[in-house]
Amino acid sequence: MTSAPAIELRSFTELDVARGDLLDVYAEVRAPLLHLANYSISSFGERLDRHGSEAGFLAVLAYEDGHPVGYAYGNEIEDGDRYWQRTDPAPSEEYTGRPAVALKEIGVRPGWRGTGVARRIHDAFLADRTEPYVTLMVNEAAGDGKVHALYRSWGYEDIGHSQPSPASPRLTVMIRSTRG
Repeated sequence: MTSAPAIELRSFTELDVARGDLLDVYAEVRAPLLHLANYSISSFGERLDRHGSEAGFLAVLAYEDGHPVGYAYGNEIEDGDRYWQRTDPAPSEEYTGRPAVALKEIGVRPGWRGTGVARRIHDAFLADRTEPYVTLMVNEAAGDGKVHALYRSWGYEDIGHSQPSPASPRLTVMIRSTRG
């Protein structure tokens, strides 16, 4: 698939409605990594449940012919949040002085990559956010560096590193304005 598919974007503020589709897409997106503890479906499900219960949760899923093909989800974070506590160096007050939105996960099934679906999901996720900044974490090795480069092309800048759990790889923390 090389052209932009006809997709429908759906937004969810309640996890229970979207949880099954999120797990379904995640399993295919992360299939090569599912044997690693941090990437297992059960680990993802635990993180998803925690994030889904936090303030400002939003998930955006892309569907083609009723079939989920991609997703993004995240929630609001504030100064003192574990997200910022694990970021090294500590982010400046410019970013933590007001709530920000953390894009916790974004993924698109392999057959829909390179079609603009990820960017459409990302932009829909940010469309109605009121926080001034959006932050995300990326494994610089993902896609042989292509994912990190993609986020830079979307206006994100590196501000530090984080290792969210002992099983997690060291991730690069990136940030940009929500109005990018």
